[in-house]
Amino acid sequence: MNRRTFLLASGAAAISTQAAPDTSVTVLYGDRTVKLDRTKADPKDLWIRKADLERVNGFELKPQGACRNEMCIPVTKAMTQGEWFNLTAFAHKVNEVYLNDATSRVWSFGEIPAVTGNYATARIAPDFAAPDRKGKIVHLSDFRGKKVLVVTWASW
Repeated sequence: MNRRTFLLASGAAAISTQAAPDTSVTVLYGDRTVKLDRTKADPKDLWIRKADLERVNGFELKPQGACRNEMCIPVTKAMTQGEWFNLTAFAHKVNEVYLNDATSRVWSFGEIPAVTGNYATARIAPDFAAPDRKGKIVHLSDFRGKKVLVVTWASW
């Protein structure tokens, strides 16, 4: 074996034994603990594969946005890159808190306010009573099935 062949062979061996950086993370959301083997390397954001989104938080990417049941949240182009989805940008959009332990590669996401509210499932405003302009007590439930504009004001 000549020197050139040896150097080419040893160089290829050195390249092939070089380990790829570990991009695996653990994501905590609600009662879910999801181990993701592959994420996109980014020092400040968590980019996951679009296919993993439903496993992480129950949302599914559709043309109208990230959807869970009947609720869809629009997704900007900046939140996606090819097969990748920026989970932290989505968290910012829906006012979801999160934290990251870079050493142990764990990301913990809090509850999404729009998902946890009763209005997301019922879509019915709670009943209340208030006097109208003439002093007659009126209940919101009196207008069930009709469009209602409620204007409130407080002096404090």
